Amino acid sequence: MAIVNPDFIQDIREFGADDLSACFNCGNCTATCSLSDQYNSFPRKMIRYSILGLEDEIQASVDPWLCYYCGDCSSSCPRQADPGNLMMAVRRYLVASYDWTGLSKKLYTSKVWEIGVIGFISLAVLFLFIFFHGAMPTELTSQGGVQLNTFAPSRIIELVDWSVAGFLSFFLLSNILNMYFKIVRTRKDLKIPFKLYLTEFYQLIVHFLTQRNFSKCDTEKVSFMTKVRNGNYTYWLIHFLLMSSYVILFTMIVGFLGWFQTDIVHPWYFPQRILGYYSTIGLLIGIIYFSALRFKRENEKSKKSHFTDWTFLLLLFLTATTGILVHFFRVNGMPMATYYTYVVHLMVLFPMLIVEVPFSKWSHLAYRPYAIYFSNLINKASELAVVKKSKS
Repeated sequence: MAIVNPDFIQDIREFGADDLSACFNCGNCTATCSLSDQYNSFPRKMIRYSILGLEDEIQASVDPWLCYYCGDCSSSCPRQADPGNLMMAVRRYLVASYDWTGLSKKLYTSKVWEIGVIGFISLAVLFLFIFFHGAMPTELTSQGGVQLNTFAPSRIIELVDWSVAGFLSFFLLSNILNMYFKIVRTRKDLKIPFKLYLTEFYQLIVHFLTQRNFSKCDTEKVSFMTKVRNGNYTYWLIHFLLMSSYVILFTMIVGFLGWFQTDIVHPWYFPQRILGYYSTIGLLIGIIYFSALRFKRENEKSKKSHFTDWTFLLLLFLTATTGILVHFFRVNGMPMATYYTYVVHLMVLFPMLIVEVPFSKWSHLAYRPYAIYFSNLINKASELAVVKKSKS
């Protein structure tokens, strides 16, 4: 028997949803959605679940993650119920429901918690540098670089990076495991063959690396160039650029810091610098593009912003700009400016990683491909069960 939460409409509003009473269940939103199919019908179902307060059904659904918020459902809604915004709010709610620590809910529903946690981590980084930094030599190395590794030895920073990576992995993976139990293991009547877990896993990798469903989020039957002019492929391309830039930067910082943070000033075409330039440019383009969309509010996908959306963009912007300044001061032989800016850079970088990756906005990069993976497992297992039943 389904458990009903009569206060769910009020609860979901804390995550950014609008008043759902305008919806009269016409189904127009589902009819106009290019990603809704025979297996996953949305967003109408999510609206009904939310109005009825069926939390268990919402938590067991992958539908909110299959939505890429193109805004077609909201722009075509005859009652202005804004189903697209509800799907975004439900995704925030699901992140909080997967998180067994309860921190995600605090971050998504309280500005005080969001700012407070970020500020605490930032001050902790500053405290560690004040009392434990290395020497601050003003002379340059024989290769012409600032002695950054004397001030902040890469081996020590790398150990901290690995500790943070372990922290992030533990919480994110444990939350994904919780997600798995809510979505897959709740289907007691469905047996998923072990082979399917292996054969469908490639889809998780493909969707994580490409986010390709963004480009499918379009109901218009027009030419490729028209889609480009309308911003359909542009949105996917810039989102991919932002995501890939972040992943490359994260990989270099956590896995190859000794190679990335060097006192040697390499020529501009050195791989270390090319990857750094790509990541920095990609972050800045993404930040400017998505910020402009939210400021202009010209289309449905950017008309409404949650405060955590702006926090995320601000942290990314500060990370990118302080990183640029560190590089500029380092290659131009400005030791003191390099040291102080490096501290500010880490005061922004670490809060962004610790808060955004497992508990807030950036966790979507993991939850969405896993949701697609879990959806494929369920759909394929259901098809096999039907075939087996028909043969018996």
